[in-house]
Amino acid sequence: MVVIRQSPRVAAARSAAARHAHHAASHMHMADPVPVSVDGRDIPEEEIRAEMHNHPGPDPDTARNAAAQALVIRELLLNAARARDITARPGTDGQGRQELDDEALIRALLDAEVTTPQADTAACRRHYDSHPGRFTTSPVWEARHILLAATETDEAGRKAARERAQAILAELASDPDRFADLATAFSACPSRAEGGRLGQLVRGSTVPEFEAALARMNPGEIAPAPVETRFGVHVVALDRHLPGAVLPFEAVEARIAAWLEAASWSRGVAQFISVLAAEADIRGVALATAEGPLVR
Repeated sequence: MVVIRQSPRVAAARSAAARHAHHAASHMHMADPVPVSVDGRDIPEEEIRAEMHNHPGPDPDTARNAAAQALVIRELLLNAARARDITARPGTDGQGRQELDDEALIRALLDAEVTTPQADTAACRRHYDSHPGRFTTSPVWEARHILLAATETDEAGRKAARERAQAILAELASDPDRFADLATAFSACPSRAEGGRLGQLVRGSTVPEFEAALARMNPGEIAPAPVETRFGVHVVALDRHLPGAVLPFEAVEARIAAWLEAASWSRGVAQFISVLAAEADIRGVALATAEGPLVR
């Protein structure tokens, strides 16, 4: 049986608490490791080093500090679970992977101590009305292009591609219906087999320069100037544009409720851990407590 290192709910709790603590500790950079302990129990440096691979950072000191925070939070939660005589049976996920005993204890503790109010329709409606942009479908563009390939570092190739693109645009100015034939003859993109058709494009499905060009165009237009990207120089035609539409509240109410409840739960976990931290003797690492940053 495969063992789960930590359940998704426990991982989310530790992530929420770590975000809460990061502000308090982000200024700390330790050239020499400072011993870390919780209520007199030392956290071995080798445990901190092993935990660091879960907390990539811009430098080793930042990664170590984040790893130490995570292990301190884990110790606080386990101590609280034991003090409350909490017991838990390790659970399994849909693939039969089982939690570790400590992770099950933490999950049971959080289930007992952190309550999440259910988001009702009124709360969901307020969130929906306050953030209309979050509930809009992505615009869709149907476009064609002719790619004249040239890398950004190939100055001669880039110059030749621009000249070819200008020549193609001149031909299309007098006969736009030749786009498919010219794509078949000159395009370096596999779409040349379809007359340059790229199908339906949404935000993020193409490079920013190409997307920006589409946003400036009206359906039926061929871009008046070549569009340059890291792939080369493009001649672009926009056939159709479907603007994004606001989704009805009924279609997103369940999603909003889940988000509000998850956000509430994360805040509750962070607050619970801050209270535990305020009551504990933590040395060598900073955590945000109910009263503010704590470091000894």
